[in-house]
Amino acid sequence: MVDDEAPARRRISDLLAKDSDVATVLTAENGVAAIAKIESAKPDIVFLDVQMPGVDGFGVIEAIGPENMPLTVFVTAYDHFAIRAFEVEAIDYLLKPFSGKRYERTMARVKERLRNPDPADPDSATGFGPELLKLVAKRAKPGEIWDWIAVKSRDTTRLLMTEEIDWIEAASVYVTVHAKGEEFLYRAGLAAVASRLDPFRFVRIHRSHIVNVRSIDSLERRSHGEFEVTLKTGTRLMMSRTYRSEVEAVLGQPL
Repeated sequence: MVDDEAPARRRISDLLAKDSDVATVLTAENGVAAIAKIESAKPDIVFLDVQMPGVDGFGVIEAIGPENMPLTVFVTAYDHFAIRAFEVEAIDYLLKPFSGKRYERTMARVKERLRNPDPADPDSATGFGPELLKLVAKRAKPGEIWDWIAVKSRDTTRLLMTEEIDWIEAASVYVTVHAKGEEFLYRAGLAAVASRLDPFRFVRIHRSHIVNVRSIDSLERRSHGEFEVTLKTGTRLMMSRTYRSEVEAVLGQPL
């Protein structure tokens, strides 16, 4: 069980400990520790968080090699990594928070795969989990990840390419989009907009701010684990420590 959050590690570990088919449960709180334990212990199953400081979940798979990975179940609060999870042949994808019944379905699929590593029917229970396939189908739909934001003003709709956006801030129930030195009001909440942006380009740094990583010039450490983020436009924003791990996961390295 690999997760940088102790409560998440405990929950999976406790569930596994109740299973008479499970012999040993190992935990790791970061990607580096996970790589070492996977290589030394060679477990049958890995429950793997995606966003972790330093080496993230996909970095673990890259280091071990997809062909050498145990059966992998991703455990994350974000659905937008589903396509990458499918590409590295994860058997399932648990979205936090998940129910006990959802966990049991995953374990049933994992055990069947261990008994039958090469199913004749790829659509059988030993194939990819149906929830993962649904997420992949959803994320693969045209327009699911925005390349443009359609900003409406009276009778005019202006298309802003998302790559031109520097940052987005919450504005009550809407958001203000900052792009090309201008500000645009978009009629949707910050969480809704964040779910449609490319997770490899945009990252939330504060409950009220999302930034385009390519627009960041520098990050300066402040007190209590916070950073001041300076954009190439000169705009200065605060990054709260709550979102530091998300930024490090996108960068693929610690701050």
